[in-house]
Amino acid sequence: LPGDLPRGADIPEDQDPLADGVLMRHQVDWLADPADLKVCEKGRRTGITYAEALDDTLIAAAARSAGGQNVFYIGDTKDKGREFIGYVAHFARVVSKELGAIEEFLFEDMKDDGTTKQIAAYRVRFASGFRVEALSSRPENIRGLQGTVVIDEAAFHSDVRGVLDAVNALLIWGGKIRVISSHNGVLSPFNELIREARAGKIPFSVHTIPFAAAVENGLFRRVCLMTARTWSPAAEAEWEAKIRGAYGARQAAMRQELDAIPADAEGAALTRVQIEAASKPGIPIVRIAFDDDFKGLAPEVRRERALDLCRRRIAPHLQALDPMTRHVFGEDFARSGDLTVIWVWAVERDLTRVCRLIIEIRNGPFDQQREILFFTADRLPRFSGAKMDATGNGAYLAEVAAQRYGLDRIEEVKLSVEWYRTNMAPYTDAIADRTAILPADDDVVSDHQALQFVGGVIRVPDDHRLKGSDGHFRHGDSAIAGALGYAASRTMAPETTVTPLSAAGEAASVSVFGRVMEFGRSLWG
Repeated sequence: LPGDLPRGADIPEDQDPLADGVLMRHQVDWLADPADLKVCEKGRRTGITYAEALDDTLIAAAARSAGGQNVFYIGDTKDKGREFIGYVAHFARVVSKELGAIEEFLFEDMKDDGTTKQIAAYRVRFASGFRVEALSSRPENIRGLQGTVVIDEAAFHSDVRGVLDAVNALLIWGGKIRVISSHNGVLSPFNELIREARAGKIPFSVHTIPFAAAVENGLFRRVCLMTARTWSPAAEAEWEAKIRGAYGARQAAMRQELDAIPADAEGAALTRVQIEAASKPGIPIVRIAFDDDFKGLAPEVRRERALDLCRRRIAPHLQALDPMTRHVFGEDFARSGDLTVIWVWAVERDLTRVCRLIIEIRNGPFDQQREILFFTADRLPRFSGAKMDATGNGAYLAEVAAQRYGLDRIEEVKLSVEWYRTNMAPYTDAIADRTAILPADDDVVSDHQALQFVGGVIRVPDDHRLKGSDGHFRHGDSAIAGALGYAASRTMAPETTVTPLSAAGEAASVSVFGRVMEFGRSLWG
């Protein structure tokens, strides 16, 4: 670890953590999260152990009626335990106005076979009757603890999964679990925990704090205060460059220790075998291409041709959808060059997500993309939500869709690294688990093969281009639309009744506002 990073226990005697400007934004966010189960993937020395020690001091100092309880800190080394208890003792004196004396003692740990062992430990007692104990290693009888359990540098514990299984019983009596760690490889149980939490398989609240975020939130300013340096943007940039430069050619190690990116997490997110195993023949894909002259036609001609196209090529597939099943869609937008893709998911009774229809639009004028989208969404049985690409030119279509169907059902998504970080892993995990079923189509499979770990985040690389079956280039478009729709299926809105097509025929539809209108004209004519 580069020597220029701040060391945790080196804090001024009179430092008040609650004073203005002491806590950084990410520390405040961690403290403000009330979840009983929290996990943090972090860069080194970003201050989360400091924030957790403050929270634990307040918990142990509080009366039982105010939520007070014992706190047990389990570090991966004795030094980590000593550092943590040093924080607690300091906060006890400065914040809680207590003596904050550190006791060193031997923790009696009884194994399942009845034998005991002694673990070196540190303790601070509070007037509330509660205490904070920092253990130098993981106890065998962790099930016997009751209160808040903090597992620090969890990725480096020999059996973090066993620890978590053991402490789950704490929740019965109001206990809390905090898991904090930098990464230790993509295959570590800690990284598995992060992925499962992001996928919604376990109810942990996830915080991601890379070193760069801590620097942006003022880490170097605090280093300057502690070391009597003068802060400046140039000095901060030089300091960060020095820390990163200390890793030399070990870039994977640097990304893991500083950027919270597990090592070996570069490369394909899914294999072709995994994608094909989650694919099903017979799922319709409607591919629409407009020539360059189309946009020059009169508006009413373009509208009528789009309506005719929808009647002939899209309506039959919509009519085949199960009226008892909830449906959502995702949409990835492009005006020229790439494709606009509308991906319709059915959320089956067993919660499997099955693609029921894909519509691909190449070179579609804005008006016709709007009309095709509305024709489709108006006819989705039990339409329960959508997430739409609102990045760049896509903002227009996403906005008018939100106005038509309601902000509670349409989310206008600005695609970003953070969005991909949060939403792509659950999507790829669902495909790998075969709980998300795709069309058996070579272009769709290739789009999903384009999903790569880029800087530890699953996304389509910016420079990716691949010729599709029509001879035109694709940019993983259907994979993004599928991921947007899958994300919508995880946050479905309450249903709003939409009457099916009127008896007048396919040329009429009923809006979410409950009035029959001729396609496209009531709002756009």
